[in-house]
Amino acid sequence: MPLLTRAAVADGAGGFTIESLELADPRPDEVIVKMKAAGLCHTDHDSLSWGKPIVMGHEGAGVVQQIGADIADLKVGNAVILNWATPCMRCFQCQEGNQHICEQNSPVVAGGNGYTPGHAHLEGTVLNGKPIERSFNLGTLSEYVLVKRSALVRTEGEGLNFAAAAIVSCGVMTGYGSVVNAAQLRAGSSAVVLGCGGVGLNVIQGCRVAGAGRIVAVDVNEGKLELAKQFGATDTYLARREDTGLLDAAEAIKEMLGGRGADYAFECTAIPELGAAPLAMVRNAGVAVQASGIEQEITVDMRLFEWDKTYVNPLYGKCRPQIDFPKIMQLYRNGDLLLDEMVTRTYSLEELGWAFEDLLGGRNAKGVVVF
Repeated sequence: MPLLTRAAVADGAGGFTIESLELADPRPDEVIVKMKAAGLCHTDHDSLSWGKPIVMGHEGAGVVQQIGADIADLKVGNAVILNWATPCMRCFQCQEGNQHICEQNSPVVAGGNGYTPGHAHLEGTVLNGKPIERSFNLGTLSEYVLVKRSALVRTEGEGLNFAAAAIVSCGVMTGYGSVVNAAQLRAGSSAVVLGCGGVGLNVIQGCRVAGAGRIVAVDVNEGKLELAKQFGATDTYLARREDTGLLDAAEAIKEMLGGRGADYAFECTAIPELGAAPLAMVRNAGVAVQASGIEQEITVDMRLFEWDKTYVNPLYGKCRPQIDFPKIMQLYRNGDLLLDEMVTRTYSLEELGWAFEDLLGGRNAKGVVVF
């Protein structure tokens, strides 16, 4: 018997509505999750304009509601964090340890934002009698979701703050993983973080956890710089919007760090014009990381690469969900990774429009919809 669920559905032309959907019973390798919380980021707002109706949301946590016949390692009531980069564990990239860019299931690498083998059966979610896709194979802005087993990572449920767990799904993993997995930051190093939104704050946390000696936070918003200190920044720099490519900021920060430049620099603004900015911040043979997912064409002065600098453009913090999510949650339980403090405000599903206004206005570190 179909399960009814309320969900946020983008119309593809910039708007959304709250609709009633039907979910089919799970197939043998599928699970229905009762959502407890769904994190919000700019990608969710972007999904309003993807040119097709889609169930919104790609960050979230909840509890298992129904289980497919072939699943033996989950039980009804288990707490789970959802993961949009569902690995097949058989393709070349998965065998190489690059589960985040699985050649079979990635909604980014394999099939854009559309159907991939990692998607629970497409006809399993129905709006007005027609199947509807789910954002990044999840669609977490829904009271219930139907997903593949591979999209779930079990976590400890007793006393769990689901709003904090929900943001691990993308923003936390992207920031923390860009430092620990992609850059492999060495203890005692110096780091510059450009942009102190959700990803940037988690880059700062990743640098702190990895043992960075100096962490310089850069933003045009003084309030965000104050927030950056709470999450581990040792120094801050208030940039000017008129500073093209942050070249003036780079000179000031080099002076701040003794004249040589940082060992590592992370771009977390998603502003195309700043795609090359971390190269200007690092020393010769330093590492620049573009963590925010810039995909537009930009022009780069190749002199910024001199000499022996490395530029890395990781996806999703090189996430290996079954390995990284438990590590992140253990750091959270130990008090080493601040997640509760990152959730600035929570909203109901009906308040999603308000939540997007706060997101675009830069008023939240992270906003979360709770069910």
